[in-house]
Amino acid sequence: MSVEENVAKKLKTSKMIGTHNGTFHCDEALAVFLLRQTGTYRDADLTRTRDPKLLDTCDIVVDVGAVYDPEKLRFDHHQREFDGVFGHGYSTKLSSAGLIYKHYGKEIISGHLNLSPEDPKVETLWLKLYKVLIEYIEAIDGVDNGVQQYPPEIPPKYRIRTDVSTRVGWLNPAWNESVDSKSVDVRFEKASKLVGEEFISRLEYYGNAWLPARELVQNGLEARSAVSPSGHIILFEHFCPWKEHLFDLEKELSIPDDQKPIYIVYPDETAGNWRIQAVPISPDSFISRKPLPEPWRGVRDDALSTVSGIPGGIFVHASGFIGGNQTQAGALEMARRALAM
Repeated sequence: MSVEENVAKKLKTSKMIGTHNGTFHCDEALAVFLLRQTGTYRDADLTRTRDPKLLDTCDIVVDVGAVYDPEKLRFDHHQREFDGVFGHGYSTKLSSAGLIYKHYGKEIISGHLNLSPEDPKVETLWLKLYKVLIEYIEAIDGVDNGVQQYPPEIPPKYRIRTDVSTRVGWLNPAWNESVDSKSVDVRFEKASKLVGEEFISRLEYYGNAWLPARELVQNGLEARSAVSPSGHIILFEHFCPWKEHLFDLEKELSIPDDQKPIYIVYPDETAGNWRIQAVPISPDSFISRKPLPEPWRGVRDDALSTVSGIPGGIFVHASGFIGGNQTQAGALEMARRALAM
């Protein structure tokens, strides 16, 4: 049976995804995987070819064909006039991976996490995944489009050869290795699974761990006036990663500087005591909005309780960015007195 007849036979029973044959890359490997996470293409077969007639028999085509037309289900980015970007502040030109994520990402997220497509969480995760996966989807887009990470006149001190694009590249046959198109197709499927599993692991983390933490931070932010009338103290009954979420939410909610939190109080659940942490001026900064008082810094245990006048003192870091107390009440009192000093 000819290739043309085989393709026609498969089309009668299942959807067909088309992409190019020959050397494969990370972008179309991920694009094919992503499509297979959708309801329409979940069980789709794959044709790897550059023959326009064969591509025309496919239901959807990625990374080949010199056409970007979502209505016609054609998603190539190699044509000279192509300048598509993700939007939302991102300017890296998209590859086939970015194109498929842009158009099908919300469906993939809602389906995998069992969320309604209209759930605001889907939009949040769709944007967050692209933002966080700059080293993943946007990096794949950049590599495939030849976008330099830094000015060409600056020689890199070292090169990274463990990124996902490089690992996919290593799955291609060596130049002097005897292979046929069928064996290369098998290697492509392995590459698609590799890059896809990494995407799914990130989706599950951000859906099942990152998003619940964001909700806890938002709840704490909204309830902070009950902890302190000034709104400068947030209390968490359970620890969660809070810095990134706090800065994102402050921006989204347009909280004025004079109403932003200064101290976060939360349990150290492994030690069975409580922490007070000063909010930094930015997520990655070591400079605090208001460090804990200078007389407390570097002092521990009973000496800290004496100098602060608050029982149960454990420590205050020498820089004043964090401290500890044996009880929630003690940690909250440290925050309230620090605000007044």
